Amino acid sequence: MTKTFRFIGLVFLIFSSIFLSCKKEEVPVVTTIAVSNITATTATSGGNVTDEGSSTVISRGVCWSTGTTPTTADSKTSDAAGAGSFISSITGLNADNTYFVRAYAINNSGVGYGMTMSFKTTIYPLTDRDGNGYNIVTIGSQTWMKENLKVTKYNNGDLIVTTNPATLDISLESTPKYQWAYDGNESSAATYGRLYTWYAVMDSRKICPTGWHVPTSNEWTTLTTYLGGESVAGGKLKETGNSHWASPNTGATNESGFTAIGGGRRLNNGEYINLSNYSNWWSSSTFTTISQETFGVGREVYYNVTYVNGGAGNSGFDFSCGISVRCIKD
Repeated sequence: MTKTFRFIGLVFLIFSSIFLSCKKEEVPVVTTIAVSNITATTATSGGNVTDEGSSTVISRGVCWSTGTTPTTADSKTSDAAGAGSFISSITGLNADNTYFVRAYAINNSGVGYGMTMSFKTTIYPLTDRDGNGYNIVTIGSQTWMKENLKVTKYNNGDLIVTTNPATLDISLESTPKYQWAYDGNESSAATYGRLYTWYAVMDSRKICPTGWHVPTSNEWTTLTTYLGGESVAGGKLKETGNSHWASPNTGATNESGFTAIGGGRRLNNGEYINLSNYSNWWSSSTFTTISQETFGVGREVYYNVTYVNGGAGNSGFDFSCGISVRCIKD
């Protein structure tokens, strides 16, 4: 009897070993969610992991390229782990291009892909004198640029000059008309836009595209009032996450679609400050203090609070500072 049990046990172990060695290693099963919210540079997709396969999903998201079969070696998002559905924000696209996208999920056995879908980005609805394109957004009764102005020319084609070096002290100049990329780094202008003195902003040759203008302080107030007031509007204006904001980016929802990013500013002594910490924008308005000093009225939002600082006497900048610009439609 003992020998019989031993024999049965041995047979069981042999068959168990054969079964385990032959068990198929399965990659996850994932479907791709239809592409939506397509703009010139962004889109939304996602997926649904319906079966994790032979082990837990450790990474998931979407991948995309201009080739017809995108893989995780191409551009991709990383949207948590595990089973279930997820939404993915696709960014960094080029206008008027066809892209292919599919969801992916990874476990210890490999990568599972969903069905490939194609979409075409839109053309930019607005361009400046240099040919830079901008997405736009309607908020309440107003239509705004979704990005900071990048132009280096006035509307008549004249250059808006910059300084050499980029850190030149201009504090003694009476009416300086300049623009700069942050810290003189030209590559940053594509993301953060350019910084302009108030004198350049208000030049009669104009810097906003035709049909658009630098907002007045009252127009900024109309925006913040529509978003619930200055105490909460900052969070609704700010881009989410920490790609262009320092942590913690308090209260950022971007529910307005304005997509404010922390572009910093340039002091008139040539110092650049607060990249990723503050957004600052000019208005076309001014205010004069009781000591008869006049400043440009601006608006500010911050990485660590939800409010907007602004209005006469509350967010005034020296006219020679370099500040971002958002144009508003006439």
